[in-house]
Amino acid sequence: MDNLLLSRLQFATTTSIHFLFVTLTLGLVLFVAGMQTAYTITGNPVYRRMTKFWGKIYVVNYAVGIVTGLVMEFQFGLNWSGLSKVTGNVFGVPLALETLIAFVAEATFLGMWIFGWDRIRKGVHLALIWLVALTAYASAFWIMVANAFLQHPVGYEMRGDQAYLTDFGALLANSNLIDTLLHVISAAVLAGGLFVAGISAYHFIKRTQEVEVFRRSMRWGLIAAPIGAFSIIHWGFLQEVVIEQTQPAKLAQMYGEPERMVAAQQAMEQQFGPGDWAPPGWIGVPYQIMMNSAFVMALILLVCLILLFRNWVVRLRVPLYVLLIMVPLPFVAVISGWLVREVGRQPWTVYGLLTTDKAVSDLPAAVVLISFVGFTLVLGTLAVVDYVLIARFVRKGPDDELFGSTLDQVAKPASAHSF
Repeated sequence: MDNLLLSRLQFATTTSIHFLFVTLTLGLVLFVAGMQTAYTITGNPVYRRMTKFWGKIYVVNYAVGIVTGLVMEFQFGLNWSGLSKVTGNVFGVPLALETLIAFVAEATFLGMWIFGWDRIRKGVHLALIWLVALTAYASAFWIMVANAFLQHPVGYEMRGDQAYLTDFGALLANSNLIDTLLHVISAAVLAGGLFVAGISAYHFIKRTQEVEVFRRSMRWGLIAAPIGAFSIIHWGFLQEVVIEQTQPAKLAQMYGEPERMVAAQQAMEQQFGPGDWAPPGWIGVPYQIMMNSAFVMALILLVCLILLFRNWVVRLRVPLYVLLIMVPLPFVAVISGWLVREVGRQPWTVYGLLTTDKAVSDLPAAVVLISFVGFTLVLGTLAVVDYVLIARFVRKGPDDELFGSTLDQVAKPASAHSF
């Protein structure tokens, strides 16, 4: 293995793991904020228990996701110094904004929300979780601005061997941005909705005593998830229009059309000179996985939504097992989609501007291998820890009141138990 291949494998691995956390975080925060809004308006204690139960899971996933994000951004300097040197003046702007939002604003609001239960007014506390949601999606926006530049560089000029930002508005109007951002948001809504519905189904399978909590949660999930599923299909196909215009070779490999690929190769040879400008042909496999799984989820979720009538989704029992089994499927689709988008850009790091072999850092392969193994072990461990903690909170259900409780509330049961 050489330096380039190892660096690509390392970044693909760390980004894939990080993206799993991001997808669930973006999806769950909408449910937590919505449930707390219902509690603030109605005063119904069921909504409070729902908010605290799903909020615990959200906080665990967010905390671990932040660590994986730090590792991912560290690699831009470690493995991809060529990218930073050539396009850092442009690419670094949205990344810096994302970092400020995610690690300063979002984390601050979330901390205030966690420790603000029963300490600040309901309206202020509710505003905090909506600020968390807003900054989470603002963070995703700036990440996609940066990624859209890699897919279709705009708003810059070359001065020597470095790119400089000349039109910030062009970055925001990038044709590769809006449809992709809405596609990602749809994936988050789908993943969050199916997660909430699937975990609720698990508790009904286990004959939960918290019937009202999980009945309402399942309704929320089964209303949101089909919206996300059909939206992800809509915005996914709209992206292909832009891909055909800006990256025709990627679209040819996605569809497995050799004639279109030959035409795209010839066009790129005329523009960039002789070379193999074709992305790997295997990206058609994850494309099919992503597309077919989206259609399957949309169909099944639509049926389950209909079965909410007269609570047939619970009475029939079978839909409960189907929902639980489907929980990982959105994450499989997300990783498949990421592979299509990123690997389909090869051999470019910045499409038409900087090839991957020129973007990689000049490091010995042994050094990259050590960092690859180290990062993979760390992130793999974090993913396992995240799963174990989430599974533990899921099994406990909404009975555990430690999260969001005051010190007096926690201390009283302990004192009584000690006597």
